Amino acid sequence: MHKIRTASPNRVTPAEPLFGQIGGVELNHLAYPAQLRFKRDVVAQSLAKFKPTGWTHYDLRPTIGMAQPTHYRNKAQFPVRVIDGHVRAGLYAPNSHHLIPLTKFLTQAPLTMKVVTTLCQILEQLQIPIYNEKKRSGIVKTLVVRESFATKEVQVTFITNSPKLPHEGELLNAIATQLPMVVSIAQNINPGETSLIWGKESRLLAGLPYIQETLLGRTFQLSPQAFLQLNPKQTETLYTLAAKALDLGPHDTLIDAYCGIGTVGISLAKGNQPIYGMDTIAEGIADAKANAKANGLTNAHYSVGKAEDIFPKWVQEGMKPDAVIVDPPRAGLERAFIDALLELDPPKFVYISCNPSTLARDLVSLTKRYKVDWIQSIDMFPQTARCEAVVKIYKSVNSRV
Repeated sequence: MHKIRTASPNRVTPAEPLFGQIGGVELNHLAYPAQLRFKRDVVAQSLAKFKPTGWTHYDLRPTIGMAQPTHYRNKAQFPVRVIDGHVRAGLYAPNSHHLIPLTKFLTQAPLTMKVVTTLCQILEQLQIPIYNEKKRSGIVKTLVVRESFATKEVQVTFITNSPKLPHEGELLNAIATQLPMVVSIAQNINPGETSLIWGKESRLLAGLPYIQETLLGRTFQLSPQAFLQLNPKQTETLYTLAAKALDLGPHDTLIDAYCGIGTVGISLAKGNQPIYGMDTIAEGIADAKANAKANGLTNAHYSVGKAEDIFPKWVQEGMKPDAVIVDPPRAGLERAFIDALLELDPPKFVYISCNPSTLARDLVSLTKRYKVDWIQSIDMFPQTARCEAVVKIYKSVNSRV
C-alpha cells in the first residue's frame, strides 16, 4: 500500500510501533469491534465457498472478543541472531529471514519479553555462540519462553544446533540469579538447516521438567513441547462453550481427538467418566496421563499416534462413545477420521476449529449425516487475522440410530 485516499471509519492508529514490519499484528490498524466482525465474516465466507448442507441457515454467532485484547500470549518462540555485535531475539520480517529485534510486543505477555531480553544479555555476556544461518555455524538458534498465567512461573527452552552448550554451568547460574521466576530450563537439539523449529532430542538442564497452568479450576503440567493454547483467558471461554455444546453426562464416554496434553477432555469431564484421547506427540501424551491423574480422573486413557489411524481402529474394535470432540490442527480432519466418525455415528459431537476454511470443507462431509446447530467464533488471537470457532453438531433425522 502506497497511500490512503480515504480512511475507513474503522481504521485506527496501530498501537504496535512495528506494525507493517512484522507479522502477528496484521489487524492492529482495525478498531477492535471491527476486528470481531471481520472474523465472523471470515467464517461466513468460508461457508459460502464450500456450501455444506444447510449453510445459509446456520446460526453463525457474533465473535466473542476480549475486554483487554493485548498482551495475551503466554509463549514466545523467537529466533536468535547477532545484530551489530549484540545478541538479539525477535520475529522475521514478512517473507524473509531478516530478524526484527523485539524487547516489547503488543500481543506478548510482558514477563515473557522480560525473560527473552535478559536471556539475550546473558548469552552475550557469556559469549555463547549464536547460530549464523549463512555460515551454518554457532549454537543457540531459538529461545522458547512460556509463562504460567496462574503461577507466574516460567519455562525456558534453548533450541540449539548441537548437543554442546558452552558455559552451561555459568548460564544456569546467571538465570537462577537474574531470573528467579524461571523454574524449568531445557535444551532441544535441532542440528543443521531445517524449516522445523524443534528437533527430536531434548534434555532437562535445570529445575522442574514442567510448569503448571490452571484452566477452569483444573491443573495441567506443561512439558517444553506440550501444546497449549497461547491465550489462557480465551481458552477458558472456548472450553466453557464446548462444555455447553457437548452437554456431557457424568457417565458419558468421551473421545478427545487431537487431545494434546488432555486439556479439553479433562476440563469438560463431569465425573470420573471414561475418556479416550490421542495425539502424535509422545511428550504431550505423557503430560495428558499425568494431568488426568492429578485431577482425579482414573478412567482416562491416552494413546500416541495419528487420530486418523487410531480412531478408525477403535471403531473397528467396537468402541461406542457417547460423545466426540475434535480440535484438529489447521489442516482439519483427515478423510479416514471423518469416515470412521460417520460410521460410529456418535449422538454428541463438537468441532473446535482453528481454520474456518478447513472447517467449512469438513462440514461438507459431516453434514451428510449431521446438522449444524450453531457456530460460535472466538477471538483467540486479537490483532491477528486468525479465528477459532466452536461448532455444535447434532444428528439429523435421517441419521442411523
